[in-house]
Amino acid sequence: MGHEAIKLEIIEWLAKLDDIEKIEYLKIVKDSMTIENDWWDDLTTAQKTGIERGFEDICSGRTVSHDDVKRRYGL
Repeated sequence: MGHEAIKLEIIEWLAKLDDIEKIEYLKIVKDSMTIENDWWDDLTTAQKTGIERGFEDICSGRTVSHDDVKRRYGL
């Protein structure tokens, strides 16, 4: 299937879409494609604080390896 056919299929699907959550998600995806839009600016203060705290943990060596977590939880 060519790109134009895929685009038309998506347009037809989107025109019939009633799921508000999916529509809002697709809007976020579309908006994220613009160069001027930085995803960081769309985060809440709590989200930014959590990311910064996680980065500080990484820089300070306060991390647990993926293998250690798997062993701890029997995965």
